[in-house]
Amino acid sequence: MNPDQITRPEFLFLSPAEITLFYALVWLSLGYAAWQFVGQARAWRTGQPISWPSGPRQWWANVDANVLSQRRVRAARKGNGAPMHLLIFYGFLTLFAGTTLLAVNTYSPVKFHFGAYYLLFEQVMDWMGLSLLAGLIWALGRRLRIKRGASAHAPREAEEGGPIPLSQTPADFAALGLLILVTLTGFLAEGARISAHPEPFDTSSSPVGFLFSLLLPRLSAPEYRAIWWIHSVSVIALFAAFPHLRLRHAVLAVLSTAGSPPTPLGALKSVTLESFEETGRIGAESARDYSRWHLLSLDACMECGRCTEVCPAARAGKSLDPKQVVQGIRGAMRSNSSIASVVDDEALWACTTCNACVEACPVLIRHVDLLVDARRSVVADGRLSGGAVTMLRQTERTGHPWGSPASQREEWMKGLDLPLARDGKPFEILFWVGCLGASDSAAAKTTRAVAHLLKIAGVSFACLGREETCTGDAARRVGDEFLFQTKAAENVATLNRYGVQKVVTTCPHCLNTLRNEYPAFGGSWEVLHHTELLSQLIDEGRLNPAKAEHGEMVFHDPCYLARANGIVDAPRKLVDSPMVEPRHHGVKTLCCGAGGGRMWMDESAAQRPADRRAEELLETGAKTVVVGCPFCRIMLEPAVGTRASLLDIAQILTASNGGE
Repeated sequence: MNPDQITRPEFLFLSPAEITLFYALVWLSLGYAAWQFVGQARAWRTGQPISWPSGPRQWWANVDANVLSQRRVRAARKGNGAPMHLLIFYGFLTLFAGTTLLAVNTYSPVKFHFGAYYLLFEQVMDWMGLSLLAGLIWALGRRLRIKRGASAHAPREAEEGGPIPLSQTPADFAALGLLILVTLTGFLAEGARISAHPEPFDTSSSPVGFLFSLLLPRLSAPEYRAIWWIHSVSVIALFAAFPHLRLRHAVLAVLSTAGSPPTPLGALKSVTLESFEETGRIGAESARDYSRWHLLSLDACMECGRCTEVCPAARAGKSLDPKQVVQGIRGAMRSNSSIASVVDDEALWACTTCNACVEACPVLIRHVDLLVDARRSVVADGRLSGGAVTMLRQTERTGHPWGSPASQREEWMKGLDLPLARDGKPFEILFWVGCLGASDSAAAKTTRAVAHLLKIAGVSFACLGREETCTGDAARRVGDEFLFQTKAAENVATLNRYGVQKVVTTCPHCLNTLRNEYPAFGGSWEVLHHTELLSQLIDEGRLNPAKAEHGEMVFHDPCYLARANGIVDAPRKLVDSPMVEPRHHGVKTLCCGAGGGRMWMDESAAQRPADRRAEELLETGAKTVVVGCPFCRIMLEPAVGTRASLLDIAQILTASNGGE
């Protein structure tokens, strides 16, 4: 045979009637699947129109980073099945691409499925099909091995290094069984074809199929057709069942990922006065109040449980289960029921808005958006109670969530001779102190340390003093959107009046709000965390790094610093010797439990996320727990106690730069 003529026959031994029947069944199954997806799309369209800009370039960038490269799956914790998923994903993707290429060769005037290309094609399809089969068998064995357990137990098992309990519904096993059947019968059909119609190149071009052919006797044409039809019917059944099984995320995740919001992880969607006047609603009372993209993302959920695995509230034994929140709201979308009927108050208010669930989600679901929008509806209806209400009232009345008057915002400055913006002297950097930095005694030590370092380094800076007011971060995350917008307008007007170009702050919550949320209200400044600025000053030789022995310090990454804003290296660069790392660090840090307004809410002693975080930090054996957030410091202090020192990194740096 001429090498350029090497190929395989299509529809071997099949009669024209059988070929016609095959095409009819394929198109019927595909039509049914498309009809089901159209029905799901109708449910998504009941949501609010998508308002964020996007285009083909952004769509492709999102899909490339999060689907094709499987970035979040590869970065997941060991033991949660990431290698298994990669085998399944890339095996399935390769077979899909191969089938598409076959269709192009068959139905277009361009013919290329022969010769060296054919031999390479067969090799790749065989080995990637084997990878898919290995991943599927691994997944089935893993699901059978893991005992069925309540979702609330999942975080504890995962935290101890064990696998996450997976749901074991008939649909889950049906999906795996159907995929295994399709893959096995595909190899069996290939082996049957080699047995019934052998070619000299089959041994090398189709190694897996050739091994299957050895298991079969020399087949006749009718016997081959029987095996071919078993495989074809299983594929047709997969097409028809696809929209009803969790497998649908293979399609919907691409759509959800492509159109995901371009907003930073720590930024929340604004509610405009126009939309409120038009709808009369604030937040989400029912699923239709979410955007169409959010509703699409609910159907894209693969129910892997990674969101629940990393949730600090779930880890602490609270009722919040992010996976169940997604499933519940998806059910509400189908039944047009209220959010309150599927997400109870205890779970709703347990969220710390740390975004651990969002960061871990392979299909980019914005769990925090879902919960905060539901909170907005509750607050708008006047159904909020407890300490959070007091916080909102004090923020509105005094501009301080703890109720301190504006006149006390300059108490921490006494004896330091610090410049104020109202003095009228030019300055390069505005030092945003924050509510805690101005009024909490421990946080004020950090504030004074930073001011000392800026003066030592010769930085031109100024503070607002009593002209500074709360950024509204806690108010927004509790659900009082318009109070947040009032504070945002006040602060943006103040900073713009002084011509501010650069801001530095010690509070990651203030950093996130000023950097990621205030631009929507006219704030366009460069915003730095104090560790970023101090790191720059060390690089410029204007400050000395802190001196420490290797491993005597451990740094706790604040959620709104590391995860929401990607600031991980700067705090570590301030010390001349590497700090020891806890098991969860960087963007995988564990939340202290203060965010999302939880600082002002009652907490059971047995359900404090800070306790679990403190234990992990102390397990490193470090003598000093280093923080970079006043909220984290307050939450960790009782748990750390006298077992280690608890200091802000600026305080440690001060000792190496002429301060106490």
